Amino acid sequence: MKRLRLPFTPLAILALGFAFAAALPSAPAHSAEPETYDVVVYGGTSGGAAAAIQARRMGKSVILIEPGQHLGGLTSGGLGATDIGNKRAIGGVSREFYQKIREYYADDANWTAEKRADFPGRGHQPGEDTAWTFEPHAAEHVYQQMLREAKAPVLLQQRLDLRQGVKKVDGQIVALVMESGRAIAGRMFIDATYEGDLLALAGVSYHVGREANSVYQETLNGVQTKHAVHHQFSHDVDPYVVPGDPASGLLPGVQDTQPGEDGSGDNKVQAYCFRLCTTDAPGNRAEWKKPAGYDERQYELLLRNFEAGDVRVPWHPSRMPNRKTDTNNNFAISTDNIGQNYAYPDGDYATREAIIREHLDYQQGLMWTLAHHPRVPENVRQHFQTWRPAKDEFRDTNHWPHQLYVREARRMISDLVMNQNHCQGRLTAPHSVGLAAYTMDSHNIQRYVSDGKARNEGDVQVGGFGPYPIAFEAIRPRKSECKNLLVPVCLSASHIAFGSIRMEPVFMVLGQSAATAACQAIDQQVPIQDIDQAQLQKRLLADGQVLDADFKQ
Repeated sequence: MKRLRLPFTPLAILALGFAFAAALPSAPAHSAEPETYDVVVYGGTSGGAAAAIQARRMGKSVILIEPGQHLGGLTSGGLGATDIGNKRAIGGVSREFYQKIREYYADDANWTAEKRADFPGRGHQPGEDTAWTFEPHAAEHVYQQMLREAKAPVLLQQRLDLRQGVKKVDGQIVALVMESGRAIAGRMFIDATYEGDLLALAGVSYHVGREANSVYQETLNGVQTKHAVHHQFSHDVDPYVVPGDPASGLLPGVQDTQPGEDGSGDNKVQAYCFRLCTTDAPGNRAEWKKPAGYDERQYELLLRNFEAGDVRVPWHPSRMPNRKTDTNNNFAISTDNIGQNYAYPDGDYATREAIIREHLDYQQGLMWTLAHHPRVPENVRQHFQTWRPAKDEFRDTNHWPHQLYVREARRMISDLVMNQNHCQGRLTAPHSVGLAAYTMDSHNIQRYVSDGKARNEGDVQVGGFGPYPIAFEAIRPRKSECKNLLVPVCLSASHIAFGSIRMEPVFMVLGQSAATAACQAIDQQVPIQDIDQAQLQKRLLADGQVLDADFKQ
C-alpha cells in the first residue's frame, strides 16, 4: 500500500491552514489560527451525527459542522415514521439511536398528550428494544445526548464558502473555509450533507437527475411514464387557465414540455416537501396561516381535481406519540411541490433559499386552502381544521419543519455505482459497509399535459427484494479525484438505487462506516481508497454493524 506523505501530517495541515487563512482578507481574527482535527464532518444530518460519534469512539479528534441551527436533518425535521423495510438490517450507532428513542418513551413523563398504552401508531412493538416512530424534538434530544456522551464537539450555523471553501494539495483536502472566514483543517473529511457541497467543491464527479436506463443496464431509471400509476390523477383534470382552451396557457405547476422518451435520462430531481408534524390535541394546535402573497391560482388544479370527483384527503399522516403525525405526500396533488426544485442541487445559497421559500409558501398555502377554501369538500376542510401544526414542535420556525425534505440532490460517481441490479440481487456489491432494505422509491418529478389532461410522471415504487449490501467503493471517491474524503449520504448510486438506499437509518449506518474507514486510513497512513478491507469489516462487525444480508454474522 502506498504511504501518504505531506500534507497528511498534522503539522503540515496546520501550516497550510495558516497560509490559506492569511489569503482571506475579510476573515475574522479567529481564522488566523485554523482549528485542526483528525476527522472533519460537514453536515449535521443523521449520517453526520453517527460519523462524529464513531470517530470519537475510535479515539480521534473530530468536529461536526452543521450549516443550520439543528442537528439530525430529516430525522429531527419531521420524518418520524422511519422507513427501512427490514429493521434487522440496521445495527451499530443507527440501532443505538432507535434504542435510545425507546428509552426516551419508556419514561411516562414524555407522554404528555396520551398514555403510552393508548398509542395507536406503529414502531413501538412489545418485546423490542427499539422504537421507530417519534416526535421531532425527541429525535434532536437523542442526537444531542449521544454527541455529548461521545464528547463530539458541534459547530452550528457555519457553512462552506462556495467560492473557495475547499483547499486541496496533491489530491487531498487540507482545510475547509466557511463563509465567516473560519478555517478548519483536518486529516480526513466526511461530506454528510444532503446536497453534497463538499464533494462538489473538492472536484469529485457527481450526477444530478436521472440516468438513462442504458447507462447501468437498468429498467426503472430515466423517464417513467409507463410506470406512472402511483400518486397519479384518478380523474380527468383540465390543465388550462381557461378550461378547454390551450391558447389560454397552463395552470401553475404544469410544465409546457413533454416528459421525454421512456428510459431516457434528464437533469430533473424528485419532488421535495416539508414533513409536517400535526396534532388533533386541542390545547396544542397552531393555525394554518395564509401566507403573504397567497395566490389562489396556485391551487386551481387542486380545486378542479376535487370537482372532478377525487374527494380523498390528499396527504398521508402517520401517527407519532402524543397525538401527533409525521405527514407525507399522497395522491395526485399534495405536499410534494412537483417540478419546482430542479435548480436546487447545483444552486448557490441564494438560489436554494429562494426555492425553500417557494416550497414553504406553496405548502402553507396548500394547507390553508385545504382547511378553508369553499371549493374544497366539507369533509376535507373539517379534517384539516382538526389536524393542525403542533405548537410544541419547531418553536423557532413557526411550527414548520426546519429542514426541507431534500429527497435527492447530487450523487457521487465513483469506481462503483450502486444501481438497480444491486438492489434486485443480480449483482452483489463487494466490501459491504452496511445494508439497504427499502423499496426502490422515487416521488414524482414532472407534471405535464397528455391528451388535454394533467398527468404526473416520475413516481416509481418497486420492491420484492430483501436487504442487500452497499459497497465501500460507493462511499468514497475515485483515488484520482480525492484521497481523504468519504460521502455516506450523496453516495455513488444511480437515481433509482438511491431511491432505495436514501433512508435515514441507512445514512446513519453509512456515516458510522465512513468514520470507521477514515480513522483506519489515519492509523494506516494511506489514502482512503487503500485501507485494509479486512480490518475495516472486522471493526464494523465488532461495533455492531450488520454487513451480510443473511443475518448470520
